[in-house]
This record gives sequence, C-alpha cells and structure tokens, in this order.
Amino acid sequence: MRPGGTRLPRRGLYAITDAALHGDGIQHQVARAIAGGARVIQYRDKGRDRQRREQEARALLRVCRAHGVPLLINDDPDLAARIGADGVHLGRDDASLEAARQRLGPEAIIGVSCYADVERACRARAAGADYVAFGRFFPSLSKPGASPADIGLLREARARLDCPLVAIGGITAQNGRLLIEAGADMLAVIRGVFGAADVSRAAREISLLFTDLENPQ
Repeated sequence: MRPGGTRLPRRGLYAITDAALHGDGIQHQVARAIAGGARVIQYRDKGRDRQRREQEARALLRVCRAHGVPLLINDDPDLAARIGADGVHLGRDDASLEAARQRLGPEAIIGVSCYADVERACRARAAGADYVAFGRFFPSLSKPGASPADIGLLREARARLDCPLVAIGGITAQNGRLLIEAGADMLAVIRGVFGAADVSRAAREISLLFTDLENPQ
C-alpha cells in the first residue's frame, strides 16, 4: 500500500457524494457521514469545472485521511492520480480498468459498475477489479433511469466471486438488510445519506444494519 493510502474495508456503508445535495458544505457533510459510520467515500461530480472539482477532492481527501477512510474518485483516474486518492470507480463509459490500473498503480482501489450483469462482474474481477457494484435495486432519485437489478443476482455473484460486492440504488435503512442478507458486502448510498436532514444519523442507521446482522440478538 502506498504511503498514506487506505485499504478497502470488507463491509460497511459506502457513501457517494452528489453536488446537488451539498452546496458549499461538502467537507462537513462527508465528515458527518464518516462520524455516522461510513467506511468508504466516493467523490462523484459530473461538473465541468475542473479546478473546483480538484479543490473539493483535495479537501475531501484530507477529511478521509484524518479518519482512515478511503476516498475514491468517480470516473476520473487522472484526478485520482493528481491528488493521491485511494482509487477510482469506473462505469461502462469510463476509462478501462487496465488503463486506470496503469495510471494509478497496483495498490490503488479500483471498483467497477456491473449493473445487473454478473458476467461483466466476473470479467472485471479477472481483470483486477478490487470490488464490483450492482444495481439499482430500488427506485432511485439520483439515477431514475438506471435499469433495475434483481436481488437474486447478489446470491449468484456471491457464489461466483471472491471480492466485495457493492449494492446501489435507492437504499435506505429500511430496505438495506435484504441486500446484505443476499450477499452485499457494502451498501452504496447517495441521497439516503446526503439527502437526509441529519447526515450522521442516516449514516449510523444504515451502518447498524451490518452490526445487527453480525451480532444477532
């Protein structure tokens, strides 16, 4: 692991930022999410202002480093490399996994969106992905047009893959348990955390799903 880097946790809340939900308070919101139990932060911003995006990403990296939480950059290996982030998350239309690995090095965390396609996930894992993400599992305000995924694919993926499985799409403290029970190692949440009136509390309620399942009464 490179100096200052942070490893990918095996389980927990994976919180994803959204520029529409933060205003000017993204650092504070991310700090609150981490205080509530977020184990991974992904900086996701599709804006064209590269200077602002880099400034925000650097600020979030300081927050994440202070708490020992990995920061991943959505879709942008070059930005991740410039600021020394822990890795990237790649979608279907982004840089290839191989190109991102070459840019960021062997110790970087690289995750891949696999939607509802277990075969894509198997190929990504064989190519060196550190985790794979599936979804959307529930109706999502952040990605209303995303194709739905069936919870059963998590069971299939769990039987075929040895890496962490991330579930995304409309996840809340009320429905996340079903995904963990089906094989999800991490729950990726945008609006369910950062759209909440109390970010720390929302993060804590989702994080407790993992604790409750690991320590049944």
